[in-house]
Amino acid sequence: MTSRVFYRRAALTAGVLALTGALAACSPGAPASEGGGSDGSVDAATATSAADFGGMDALVEAAKAEGQLNVIALPEDWANYGEIIAGFEEKYGITVNSASPDASSAEEIQAAENLKGQDTAPDVFDLGAAVALTNTDKFAPYKVEKWDEIPAENKESTGLWVNNYSGIMSLGYDADKLSEPKQVDDLLGSEFKGAVALNGDPTQAGAAFAAVGSISALNGGGIDDFGPGIDFAQKLRDAGNFLTVDPTPATIASGETPAVFDWSFNNIAAAADKPSWKTTVLDGPVYVSFYNEAINADAPNPAAARLWQEWIFSDEAQALFLEGNAVPVRIDALKEAGSVDEQLIEQVSFGTSSEDWISPDQAQTDAANALLSERWAAVVK
Repeated sequence: MTSRVFYRRAALTAGVLALTGALAACSPGAPASEGGGSDGSVDAATATSAADFGGMDALVEAAKAEGQLNVIALPEDWANYGEIIAGFEEKYGITVNSASPDASSAEEIQAAENLKGQDTAPDVFDLGAAVALTNTDKFAPYKVEKWDEIPAENKESTGLWVNNYSGIMSLGYDADKLSEPKQVDDLLGSEFKGAVALNGDPTQAGAAFAAVGSISALNGGGIDDFGPGIDFAQKLRDAGNFLTVDPTPATIASGETPAVFDWSFNNIAAAADKPSWKTTVLDGPVYVSFYNEAINADAPNPAAARLWQEWIFSDEAQALFLEGNAVPVRIDALKEAGSVDEQLIEQVSFGTSSEDWISPDQAQTDAANALLSERWAAVVK
């Protein structure tokens, strides 16, 4: 389980220096493609679809000519990105340079700004909504071939950003120590003394932000009002049940964090090192929040960046997200086509469907962030 944060945990300068060093260690890139279309006149950096290259075969040819792709903030154990990256390399013979896998969404943007014009800059982004929606001026519009199979609410109309995958907010717990909670109020019981943790700080970490949103909804709040979630966290703290340790696979395996609110794909993955670790979705509204795929407008490998987008939304990569216990954005299309195991879909979605899901829009996210900034410090002081 890896914590992906919206904002930097460390000081800005230190974060930028660390990212610069990590990205500079990547192998040098080829210059941006200026051709690739059937007449050789296409500028890959301005292409808005594979058709601009003359079709998928021409896009693949242009990307192979660049020979590499720079990605950032993609942990191999997060939503199956290790397999997704390996699949891209194997299918297209293009080297993927993966820098700073544990970087935050904000650090991704900062790295792109800091390395602008250099061949080590990130080509593509994988961002939480709060960062993606405030940085659209840094993205290049692009519509993948599967565009029509992506719901309208999951994409910007020109393709500046497109939702790629989500988890379901869940509670992981050590079944050797704790009974399975059914309702959120169960966590206030003495059995959960010093046991309940969030994956990070909700003013910084996307998973923790979603946890507070989920808890708010489970307590009757709206997704634009995190007040009930903050109030419940205070109740947990007053009862001695709230644990301020930031959970990791190591703290879960050691038993230091016996109950963790986190994305379902992280909690399910934790069972690999902790067989007694179980994952449940508490009764009530089901909170999801999709991450966002986007192309860096200043990508040093613009054709490879666009081919990566095609790969991410292909049947193969969307199925790999599913195998990593993440919910792919094209899940309804995959289900309708019968191209994925229905039992796996049932397992990953915990028997829910998109009709059951709640997720905040930009205005609701802004309101929630403002309230957390104002009140969260009092909970953890």
